[in-house]
Amino acid sequence: MRHSLKRLRRDDGMSTVEYTLGTLAACAFAVILYKVITSPAVQNGLSAVLRKALDTAF
Repeated sequence: MRHSLKRLRRDDGMSTVEYTLGTLAACAFAVILYKVITSPAVQNGLSAVLRKALDTAF
């Protein structure tokens, strides 16, 4: 009986719920990052930086 209780108390990793919440959080972060990167303001800023870098004389 004591061995069974000890085995139930072990924490050998994440449970299914923790995996699910971690996956949902990662997906939400990916969607937010995608929206930010594809926004017109960020695209214009990145284009301006690239144009400036490519137009620089060495």
